[in-house]
Amino acid sequence: MSDAHHYFMAHAIEATLKARRAPRGTLRNKRRTVARVYHLLAKEAAYTSNVHHMDEFRAARALEQALD
Repeated sequence: MSDAHHYFMAHAIEATLKARRAPRGTLRNKRRTVARVYHLLAKEAAYTSNVHHMDEFRAARALEQALD
């Protein structure tokens, strides 16, 4: 497995924990969606090169920061 896989998975776990701590509602659902995106990126990064995922990661990171 690549370093990108572990990096994305760490972000997925962190986003999942944030979603679990959030009260029920729209914000929680959005945080869960961000966690799912990170998880999908981690799964893809395990099979392909790391460079292709940076744009998707930046988009997910920007969405996560917008929620905070």
